[in-house]
Amino acid sequence: MSSLDFTSLNLKPELSDNLVSLGYQQMTPVQAESLPLITAGKDVIAQAKTGSGKTAAFGLGLLEKLNVKRFRVQSLVLCPTRELADQVAKEIRKLARGIHNIKVLTLCGGMPVGPQIGSLEHGAHIIVGTPGRIEDHLVKGRLNLDNLEMLVLDEADRMLEMGFQEALDLIFGYCPPKRQTLLFSATFPDQIKSIANKLMQSPEHVKVASVAAENTIKQSFYQVEDNDQRMDALRLLLLSHQPESAVVFCNTKIAVQEVTQQLIQYGFSALALHGDLEQRDRNETLLKFTNKSALILVATDVAARGLDIDDLDAVFNYDLTPDPEVHVHRIGRTGRAGSHGQAFSIYCNKDSRRIANIEDYQKQDIETLPLPGIDVLNQKPKSPTMTTLQIDGGKKNKLRPGDIVGGLTGKTGIKGDQVGKIQVFDVKAYVAVESKVVKAAIKKISNDKMKGKNFRVRAI
Repeated sequence: MSSLDFTSLNLKPELSDNLVSLGYQQMTPVQAESLPLITAGKDVIAQAKTGSGKTAAFGLGLLEKLNVKRFRVQSLVLCPTRELADQVAKEIRKLARGIHNIKVLTLCGGMPVGPQIGSLEHGAHIIVGTPGRIEDHLVKGRLNLDNLEMLVLDEADRMLEMGFQEALDLIFGYCPPKRQTLLFSATFPDQIKSIANKLMQSPEHVKVASVAAENTIKQSFYQVEDNDQRMDALRLLLLSHQPESAVVFCNTKIAVQEVTQQLIQYGFSALALHGDLEQRDRNETLLKFTNKSALILVATDVAARGLDIDDLDAVFNYDLTPDPEVHVHRIGRTGRAGSHGQAFSIYCNKDSRRIANIEDYQKQDIETLPLPGIDVLNQKPKSPTMTTLQIDGGKKNKLRPGDIVGGLTGKTGIKGDQVGKIQVFDVKAYVAVESKVVKAAIKKISNDKMKGKNFRVRAI
């Protein structure tokens, strides 16, 4: 038996049998290093990037410790964004499939408070949420952490960057002092060290090298004269490589807005993602991007943290980040799961210190490449092959993905292979269809019934 096998952990049968059914055999590096410590009851600080398998590491740890017969909040997982919280809760539920009557509750901002209050009144074993909403429920006496045994901070560095320090301090005050604390973070700034010193008892440190960034990601650096030339460089690179799915990183919200507007003017399919977006607009932006009905997402680091985006062709650093660890985290969003990715970074003379920091951190010299020639300006930007439709009905109407597929296909409908991702929420559902069949898809949904009723539908 290999030390990387999940069977080497001696987890309770409900977990180990489920891992076999899920096809989980070999642990990732962060799981192999942290899980034995977590199951031994140690406080752990784990430094690992998104996509490293850290959710399963702390998820299995808290499920191994959980006593399902004690219907009290035994574990609290704090995440910086609703998207990450939803993703974490979904993974924990998947890992817990073999445990009967377990309840995992998600408490996030941007969602109605009423249903959350009702769910809290019925109790839960595991809470996953964002600091602001958790703070609100604690202050108003709706959430009780007296029986908490495990506290997990996921993407702790981003929670601090997003201004959650006060909320975190308040939440820590409601947690019993005798508990196990796990802290996961892609970077380890001084603020994280300060939190660890206050919260944790003799924590064990685990640091997983960013192997993907070194082995599967091709990095290219391009120098421009000044900031005005950054957009010209970005345009040339996008036209030359024509990625089907790319994230452009900027350091500020203003830059995100400006870059997005200019890309749209040049004919690119681009969307902006930053902290000032309303939750509804943020959700639609992410849906369109993950559904491949928009090809370029322009974002700040804070807005992009915790996003579950697969098959990202390329990352573009419009601005270089001052933190070399963040640089590695950015480029690690392409080339995930062993696939090959590309990262393009634009810099000017004033970025020389940042270039030096990246060279030192990655222990390799940076070679500056020439930009593509202006002849690529004759090319048209790639257009998305998919369009996202919004249906005014969801789980409360008992709509399921299968109903939507059935409503779109069949007699007078579109083909099944012309239907993309489907996401169903409480009162709305979203489905991606090939752009060339949008009119036919809208007509089919509008004219036919699903679950015995008609639903309104529109392209977004």
